[in-house]
Amino acid sequence: MVNRMWRVGFVLFNILSVRIYAASLGFYNVDSNQVSVSGISSGAAMATQVHVALSSRIMGVGLVAGVPYMCAEGLAVTALTCMNTPGLVSVAALEGITASADLVGNIDSTTNIATSKVYIFAGTKDTVVKAGNGPKIEQYYKHYISDNSNIKTVYNIPAEHCMPTSNYGGDCGTLNKDSYINNCGYSAAFDLLNHIYGGRLVKPTDHTTANGQLLTFSQSAFFYWSLPSVSGMDTIGYVYIPTKCASKQTKCKLHIAFHGCLQGRKAIGDVYVKHAGYNEVGELNNIIILYPQAISTPLNQQGCWDWFGYTGPLYATKNGFQITAIRRMIDHLL
Repeated sequence: MVNRMWRVGFVLFNILSVRIYAASLGFYNVDSNQVSVSGISSGAAMATQVHVALSSRIMGVGLVAGVPYMCAEGLAVTALTCMNTPGLVSVAALEGITASADLVGNIDSTTNIATSKVYIFAGTKDTVVKAGNGPKIEQYYKHYISDNSNIKTVYNIPAEHCMPTSNYGGDCGTLNKDSYINNCGYSAAFDLLNHIYGGRLVKPTDHTTANGQLLTFSQSAFFYWSLPSVSGMDTIGYVYIPTKCASKQTKCKLHIAFHGCLQGRKAIGDVYVKHAGYNEVGELNNIIILYPQAISTPLNQQGCWDWFGYTGPLYATKNGFQITAIRRMIDHLL
C-alpha cells in the first residue's frame, strides 16, 4: 500500500513538474523595435493579421503561401475563394475594411505600416493556396508602403504548398501531407528574416546547428480564462532561445513564427519548430523565435490559425482572442 501511494505521488510530482516547467516563459533582453512575425498558410494569414492589428509593435512580416489581410471577411466560404480563386479578391475592398478597423480603433494606425519590411513567397506549384495570392498581398501592402525596396517577393520557385527549406523535407514540387515542409534548396526562413532585418544576417550552412535552448511554455497563461476550444490555442507553445540571448547580456531580436494548418504540436509534434529553418538563423543572429501553437476545434478541425472567424467577429483585430494572447506573449518576453 505504501509503495503504491509512493508511485502515485511520484507520478503526480512529475506531472506537476512538467506543468511548472512548461509555464516558464522567461523574460529576455529584447529590443522592442526589432519584433517581427511570419507564417505559412493559415500561419501567414495570422502573421499579416498580427502585423496589421499590432503595427505599432511589429516592424516586419514574412508571408509564405498566404492571403491578404481580412481576405476571408469572417466567412469560411469566402476563405475558400481566397485560396482557390484569388482573381476574384478585391484588394480595394480589403483596404476599405482595414480603414474602417483603423477608424474605430480595432487595429493600430495604418500609418505604422509605412516603414514595415514585407516578404511574400508564393510557390508556382501550390495547389492549396494558389500563387495568384502573392501579387494580391503585394498590392495590398503597396497601398501603405511607398518604398518598393521594403517589399520583397519570391514568385519563381516551383514549390507546392509548403514551408521551403534548404535541406529538409519532401520534394519541393510535391504535396507533402506529413509535415508540409519541403526541401527546395532554398530557405524561406533565412530569406524572410534577412529581408526583415536589413539584409546583413549571417546565413546558416548545412553544418550549422542550433545549440541554444528549445523550450516549451504554458500558453494558457496568455489566454487566461478562455478555454482552448474557444481560443483555438494549444495549452503548450515553444520558444527557441539562442545561446547568446540566454544570459540576457546581449540585446536580441524577437520573431514570432506561425505554423500552418496540420503543423501544430498536436498534429506533428515538434517537427515544424525543429525543421522549418528558423532556429539556425536565430542562433547565428541573436533572434529569439517564438512558436505559438494552434489546435483543432469543432469549428477548426485542421488546427489552423483563425483567419476566417471561428473565434468570433473580432478575430483579425487587436481585440481577437488569438491576437490578444500573442500580444501578451510579446509583452512578457520584452
